[in-house]
Order: sequence, then C-alpha cells, then structure tokens
Amino acid sequence: MVKLVLVRHGESVANKENTYTGWSDVPLTARGVAQAKAAGRLLRQAKLQFSAVHTSVLIRAIKTANLVCEECDQLWLPLYKTWRLNERHYGALRGLNKDDTRKIYGKEQVALWRRSFYEVPPKLNVPDTDDRRYQRYPRSILPLAESLEMATQRLLPYWDDMIAPRLLRGENQLVVAHGSSLRALLKHIEHISDTGIDGVEVYNGEPIVYTLDQRLEVVDKRILKTNQ
Repeated sequence: MVKLVLVRHGESVANKENTYTGWSDVPLTARGVAQAKAAGRLLRQAKLQFSAVHTSVLIRAIKTANLVCEECDQLWLPLYKTWRLNERHYGALRGLNKDDTRKIYGKEQVALWRRSFYEVPPKLNVPDTDDRRYQRYPRSILPLAESLEMATQRLLPYWDDMIAPRLLRGENQLVVAHGSSLRALLKHIEHISDTGIDGVEVYNGEPIVYTLDQRLEVVDKRILKTNQ
C-alpha cells in the first residue's frame, strides 16, 4: 500500500475577497498561513513520510507546500513545480467578485462555470504572454479560459509521468495545488463521473489522505481536519 496526500493551498487574498483568480498570483492571508502550518502538523501527527512534493508554479501553492513541509519536518524533500498543476484558468472572469458575476450572469450560469465539468467561462481575447515562468513553453499552453475538463486534460500527463510511477514504486507522494486542479485529480483517482464531480469541494488546508493499492485503486480515504 502507498499513500497519496492532496492539500489545497491555504486561504488566499482572493479567497478572502471572493474573487476569481485562476493563473493570477495572489498571496496567502494570515489565516492561509495558519492553515498551511496546521496541515503540516496534522501530517506530522499522522507520521506520514513522503519521497517527493508536487505543486504548481503559483505562489499561493508553493508557499503552502513549503509551510506544510516545514511543519512536518520534511522541508528537505525534492519539490517539483509544474504549470500543469495550476488552478484552472477562469479567463475573463479573473479578478471579478463572484457575487457580482452572479448578478450579471445569473446564479445558474455562474454555478455551471464554477462546478460543471464541461462549461468554459468567458474567454480572454488574447493569452497572457509576458509571464516569464511560461516563456520556455509553447504559446499553446496558455489558455484563454478553461473548463474543468480542459484543466484535467493538461494535468493528467503530469500524473502519468511524474506522480503515478513514484506511487507504483511504493513512494508516498504529496501534492499541494488548487481547488479545481485537485478536483480534477480526485475525479481521476476516484473514477467520479462527469456529472458527479459537480458537487465535490476541496477545502483550504485540509489534507486528503489516500491509501492506494498496487493498481493505484483507492483502498481508503481520510480527510484530516484543522481548526483554522
């Protein structure tokens, strides 16, 4: 048996202000820092040891990963950062308040954009091209907007190449990412249907601990709760 742990980053400024973020960078709030530290303590108390950590190239996830590892005494672990674990891209919605978008577009439409598998938010006119962290990749990786399905498709190659092989070797893995990218992983790992994923939520700073068998099928799932 092998362990896979998924952690959503601690509360960000955008979470607190209820705005769409996607691939934009926002810092953690003081509460978010406390959540990340608490998650690390929970992993230490559970005596979970990892061989590698995987995160996105976005600051809120990277800082959470570092805080988690520091609190569980595993800051020395190799940390792999990839755009494939980024939050899904909310296109032209980014920076907007979620309540305001409900007033503009209606609650049902916003619910579809946020939770359905196939719905794509309003797109940007052109992709962002001036961010140095993506300049070594083909321009085609830069989204105008993404559905959860699209985010899943760009995430799964990383799972297949970098996470699953390590798990198959019996090496516990820690993934620190975002609400939507972790929902995409949950869907894949738990074989959740396209419609069933609609109601699935991943909360800030609450480690999801999977025990997987030799075929990477789920044997057990636990969510470690914090008081933050």
